[in-house]
Amino acid sequence: MARKKYKLLTYEDRKKLEEMYLNNERPSDIADKLGVHTATIYKELQRGDTGTLDKNLRSEYSAELAQRKTTESLKNRGRNLEEAAANA
Repeated sequence: MARKKYKLLTYEDRKKLEEMYLNNERPSDIADKLGVHTATIYKELQRGDTGTLDKNLRSEYSAELAQRKTTESLKNRGRNLEEAAANA
């Protein structure tokens, strides 16, 4: 398997991840479809964890929550999302 280039997930990527995860897809399959490393998906699932369980009895993931946390984190570092994406 070829090494994947670093990629900052967009809000659209997060919404796709949320849909695929809710459809009970495996994190490794989601990673392949989004073109990122499997570890990126696991970190993202932690970032967007709502603290409740979804219909599959897995930790519920919210793309909106993950996006808010990412935006806030970048803001605290003095960067905005557009700058980060342009530099990635």
